[in-house]
Amino acid sequence: MTYTYILKSVNYSKTYVGCTTDLERRLREHNSGESTFTKRFKPWELIYKEEFVNISDARKREKYFKSSSGRKKIKEIIENLSG
Repeated sequence: MTYTYILKSVNYSKTYVGCTTDLERRLREHNSGESTFTKRFKPWELIYKEEFVNISDARKREKYFKSSSGRKKIKEIIENLSG
């Protein structure tokens, strides 16, 4: 399986969108500072994920979340988490 995921910084108003075949490993990498962008805003928490059969579909969804309408969707996801 391949995942498209959304992370939210615990201490900052930042989100990160990515895709991976190993979600647990990737989250560890983000929180240990191995990723250039995310190391400045750690720790991160996983707030959303979607599963895909192939990497191509996961990358398309990642690209959507990085678009204007995708960013609006991320805000909706965060608002729904807050209740």
